[in-house]
Amino acid sequence: MSGFVTKPEPVQVPGLVHLHTGKVRDLYRAESGELVMVASDRTSAYDWVLPNEIPDKGRVLTQLSLWWFERIADIVPNHVLSTEVPAGAPADWKGRTLVCRSLDMVPVECVARGYLAGSGLEEYRVSRTVCGIALPEGLDDGSELPAPIYTPALKAEVGEHDENVPYEETARRVGAELANQLRRTTLDVYSRARDIARDRGILLADTKFEFGLLDGELVIGDEVLTPDSSRFWPADEWEPGHPQPSFDKQIIRDWLTSPASGWDRKSEQPPPELPAEVVDRVRAKYVEAYERITGLTWV
Repeated sequence: MSGFVTKPEPVQVPGLVHLHTGKVRDLYRAESGELVMVASDRTSAYDWVLPNEIPDKGRVLTQLSLWWFERIADIVPNHVLSTEVPAGAPADWKGRTLVCRSLDMVPVECVARGYLAGSGLEEYRVSRTVCGIALPEGLDDGSELPAPIYTPALKAEVGEHDENVPYEETARRVGAELANQLRRTTLDVYSRARDIARDRGILLADTKFEFGLLDGELVIGDEVLTPDSSRFWPADEWEPGHPQPSFDKQIIRDWLTSPASGWDRKSEQPPPELPAEVVDRVRAKYVEAYERITGLTWV
């Protein structure tokens, strides 16, 4: 069993209808038909949404996504209409709210990988493939791949794993033309972002995107190129052969699986609250990622 340790009650705002509470984001529909997406400070690990929040996390994710949307706009349009907080909404929504166009979402998680890590590494060690794509011998934990690869997945509900699927399965589900467009756009955006991040001393190991259709046009939605949707590694510390230091919630995973947490990941018991020291370290990593990538100072 997994999911929310404690599922939050949605905030009620006049003129907005609550549609969904996700791991991080709450989704509403305005009377105009536009979507209002609010990034909370919730955090998750091992398919659990934890009882702690990471202060400022939702704002960091939102502001970093906006920064990236501008830099990939010539490759694919995005869903954002404005960042204006709806009337009557809590003051805390400022900086974490996106008013968006409503898209017909494509039921595929579009993943690009440029380095070997995570589930890809586990599969490679068994079969020398990642999501069925053959790779050369001699790669190790953190190795750069000969070229970026596209490894789609099917999005799961809160508390469940996304399911990696062969490219051919996505073509069967959404059609060959759209499947090819998803693959091409994913790799184009990844390559642009990889080069930008590398110039700032950060390696973009892998990332995932969500796309939708609007009047037949492919549009990128949700968040993009954040520490929640991507693996960012400091380039000056990159050394294949072992796990890399990263700008994400690996600190949380490490603590939860350590004796200090007292939690058995294989049990059905929910994870415990995070110590304040872990929360502070994770917040610092999110802020550092924002500042190093954008060159801006977090306020």
